[in-house]
Amino acid sequence: MLEALMQINWALLAPLIVIQVILMIVAIIDLVRIEKTNGPKWLWAIIIIFVNVLGPILYFILGRRQ
Repeated sequence: MLEALMQINWALLAPLIVIQVILMIVAIIDLVRIEKTNGPKWLWAIIIIFVNVLGPILYFILGRRQ
């Protein structure tokens, strides 16, 4: 297990993790602040948290009401 972690190229993986966390935080903050969404807020929260990078992107494209 430790050997597998040592073989990961963290220089390539770290920016993706940072982008994912930033997108998730911004989407959750926006979800809390906005009054109405397309669908229930609890469902969007689950999608944002558990669908990695695509969840927040889907929220910003489909979940927000104009």
